[in-house]
Amino acid sequence: MRVALSRCRAYARGPMFSDLFRKKNGNWKDDTLSGLTVALALVPEAIAFSFLAGVNPIIGLWSAVFVGFITSTLGGRPGMISGATGAIAIVAAKAVDLGEAAGGEEMGLKYLFVTLVLAGVIQLLAGALKLGRFIRLVPHPVMIGFVNGLAIVIGLGQLGFFKKLAEVKEDGTRIMEWLPIPELALMVGLVIGAMAIIHFLPKYTKAIPSALAAILLIGTLGYFGVFDARTIADVLKDGGGDGTLSNAFPVPANFAGLTWDWPFFQSILPIALTIALVGLIESLMTMQLIDEITETRGQGNRECAAQGAANVLSGLFGGMGGCAMIGQSLINIRSGGRGRTSGIVAAVALGLFILFAGPVIVQIPIAALVGVMFMVVIGTFEWSSLRTFGKVPVSEIFVILAVTLVTVFMHNLALAVFVGVILSALVFAWESSRHVNVQVEHETEDEKIYSLDGLLYFGSVRDFADHFQARSDVPNIVIDFARARVCDLSGIEAINALTERYRKAGKNLKLRHLSPDCRRMLDRASALIEIEVAEDDPEYLVARIKPH
Repeated sequence: MRVALSRCRAYARGPMFSDLFRKKNGNWKDDTLSGLTVALALVPEAIAFSFLAGVNPIIGLWSAVFVGFITSTLGGRPGMISGATGAIAIVAAKAVDLGEAAGGEEMGLKYLFVTLVLAGVIQLLAGALKLGRFIRLVPHPVMIGFVNGLAIVIGLGQLGFFKKLAEVKEDGTRIMEWLPIPELALMVGLVIGAMAIIHFLPKYTKAIPSALAAILLIGTLGYFGVFDARTIADVLKDGGGDGTLSNAFPVPANFAGLTWDWPFFQSILPIALTIALVGLIESLMTMQLIDEITETRGQGNRECAAQGAANVLSGLFGGMGGCAMIGQSLINIRSGGRGRTSGIVAAVALGLFILFAGPVIVQIPIAALVGVMFMVVIGTFEWSSLRTFGKVPVSEIFVILAVTLVTVFMHNLALAVFVGVILSALVFAWESSRHVNVQVEHETEDEKIYSLDGLLYFGSVRDFADHFQARSDVPNIVIDFARARVCDLSGIEAINALTERYRKAGKNLKLRHLSPDCRRMLDRASALIEIEVAEDDPEYLVARIKPH
């Protein structure tokens, strides 16, 4: 399977996408220009996710600044971009709703900020306990499904920019409808134009990131009235704003009025735990993808700690938190950003945009940024997975599809990864349980030697036990473990039960060629069985029931 996936991956990174992700070392110029590109791409995403969380867009924008700066400075993956994300926003909205139900809009924000601080503390503990290593347990099909699902989610998220506000109902619900044909045609044309610039410009010059060139060219033409297209200001108005970006500098959050008792923490703890898990999983999965593209290796535990510190600070200063952003991270990598400077520049530039360049930023045609994100979708999606049908086991395809569908329809990345890991584990258990072979190597009237081949664990113990008939067997039995391993408590218990069966039948059971790790496992389980070296053969180990 690994060979087939490698070939398919090579196809997906073939001529059409050869320039999309090119391995190279970063430098100050590339990192700075790439950071500016990312800063511009962060604006509409942060605004959209703020609406999703039910907070003011300025909260999402400053969250991107705080989270992006801290993770770029202290995190474990240079070149990876963090900020306000849709996955976090969906969960954060639950804290806002909980607070509003308890005491209105202001209380909703206070609940959000405390929940975020608590989530950050959980992430800090995850880093201190070195839990980032568990990302290595994620199988490759789960990674493919995750990436495909996220690419589809990013693509579908851009479709909202092709709509505008139609009406606001009495309950505050905002009804969106597709743009009129002339506006829609202009929007589509500008998106295609931006994508064309991003794709073809690197063939002629690499002096400036093609994504930044597309944004600047279309933005300049729109600013001087060459065409009248939807801008970031229009998106802000459709979301309920006045079309401008507030230039207020964030101040420490106000937590007055909260009841700091157990019921309060009990109500927000599940939300905080979900935010922490979703943030860590999305960040570590994104880190793994960037590692693969750049052929380097990040530090998962350090990234966990940095994400936690970023979310704690974001909560203390009235932000909505965030985690790694796969779309903006790929924009950064594609634009040449490799070092920490790129992420730092992106965060600082975004902060300066908010403070000083708001009137200019909101006039950027949204089509330019949508075009950039569509190119990210094309580069993110694992096109190789479409070529694996019929070339890899059906179970692997099933895992890929399951993770993709959960990501797309549930919008819960943590759940998608958990589902994929569990399915992969079940597939492995099923396949392994069918490959436990027991053969008779030697047999006399007094002794029979069995050879065991495979893994002895919870999924295979039944098949293992069925190969032995204690009552009809010869007096002395030897089981050779040279090509087998005892993996868990179920395997130990199977040996224990088999020993008991032979003891009751008045016969002797010996184990041979147990590996050192198997011996250690059996020694640790000495409350169940006792292992002794047989006096007549130092290579044999005798399994005996411990007397009660």
